[in-house]
Amino acid sequence: MSPAGHEQLVEQLQARWPEHRIGPGLDRERAILDLLGNPERSCPVIQIAGTNGKGSTAIMVESVLRAAGLRVGRYTSPHLVDLRERICVDGEPISAQRFDEIWSQIEPMVTMVDQQHIDGIEPTFFEVMTAMAFAVFADAPVDVAVVEVGLGGRWDATNVVDAQVAVVAPVAMDHMNILGDTLTKIATEKAGIIKPGSSAVIAGQKPEAAAVLLAQCTDAGVQPILEGPDFALLERRPAVGGQVIRIQTAGGPLGELYLPLFGEHMAHNAALAVAAVEAFMGGKPLNPQIIERGLAEVVAPARLEVVRRTPPVILDTFHNPHGAHSAMAGLTESFELNPLVAVVASMRDKDTDGVFAEMAGSVGQVVLTTMPELPRARTLEDIDAVASRYWDEDHRSQAPTVAEAIGRGIELAELAGPGAGVLIAGSVVLAGQARAILVPDGVNRLSSGPQAVVETPELSDQEIAAMEGERLEPVDDDPDGDDEETW
Repeated sequence: MSPAGHEQLVEQLQARWPEHRIGPGLDRERAILDLLGNPERSCPVIQIAGTNGKGSTAIMVESVLRAAGLRVGRYTSPHLVDLRERICVDGEPISAQRFDEIWSQIEPMVTMVDQQHIDGIEPTFFEVMTAMAFAVFADAPVDVAVVEVGLGGRWDATNVVDAQVAVVAPVAMDHMNILGDTLTKIATEKAGIIKPGSSAVIAGQKPEAAAVLLAQCTDAGVQPILEGPDFALLERRPAVGGQVIRIQTAGGPLGELYLPLFGEHMAHNAALAVAAVEAFMGGKPLNPQIIERGLAEVVAPARLEVVRRTPPVILDTFHNPHGAHSAMAGLTESFELNPLVAVVASMRDKDTDGVFAEMAGSVGQVVLTTMPELPRARTLEDIDAVASRYWDEDHRSQAPTVAEAIGRGIELAELAGPGAGVLIAGSVVLAGQARAILVPDGVNRLSSGPQAVVETPELSDQEIAAMEGERLEPVDDDPDGDDEETW
């Protein structure tokens, strides 16, 4: 298939029922996979649910497993720049050719299920992508699949598997319109991945979530592996490009582990990832050299990722208050940026007010933007109304496009002088669009390896200026007139 044909295929897939909505039931996913010969049963699965940290935990689990010599498939969502990032084999996104080949194989089965209109709808975009991932992993074949839950857990398409290891990262308030308006309701959805016969590895949680998860373990007859009594982050200290950590493992304390990611939340995720791999290995201690190599080789784009040095520009995907709290703590600990300029966009269904409350103490100036091509994105007027509660007119401005907002943020940091920096956050989509502008070939040369798969796009003058740090023409600034986790 030609590049144009591949892009047309991607557009067709994304035109299906969107992934921020859950289609009722698992029957459509099961129907597709039954027709495919049940590729989801071709290898053992480590499944990861949670509100924040599940994507980075999946990346770390994959890296440690690969350091142990296993061939690993990883399925995560959403993607930053290219849809193929969601399906990785041997640490690399599948090629466009492979993507198209897999679709040609499963398309007849998807069409058959389309015609059934199970529960009144055709298979959703996320359900089709999930089926494609399992088909890729079966064909590879891989030794183990690391599968990130898309939304919730109980009714997520990935939950057609009976995971050998069920991992639950910290649970917090997000997607309340779908999962419920209390932590107990949200935890109930995420606890659905814990099933009889699995090993349950559970990060530190707030009491309401902990009670639900432990009750599910009891109902499933599963002995939980808990952060605190069974594994833990013991110590950490900042280091160039990341941090050095000491963790409690199945084999005892293990220290001097370099993790090329910033923030205490990432150190906790690393401890969780190691515990998950040890559970997969039957609870046996891993060779310390495997853990050391696996963590040192982690690459997690847009997680406090430095994509420019002068002035510093940092990308993050946080989009809810819990994620903002963790990321802002990591940023202020690891970087001395004063003033800090933030480029922000947000979706309508997110707690933007809560996110701004977490950012306000550290961010001196905010540049607000939007993604007009996305109906879910907050408009400039909408996001400005929320931001006005935290920044006055002299400390907030607007830009109608992401590229212009990046240019404006860089300009403000340059005018502020040495020590200033730029944070781009508030939406995964924003982080992806910004990364495509600032790292156009997908390779961050400020770090050790490739972090995305994307062809170099044609750049506008505004985008090139933003990337190179040239001063842009001024934009119209006014076009319209946590608590610690505990068991």
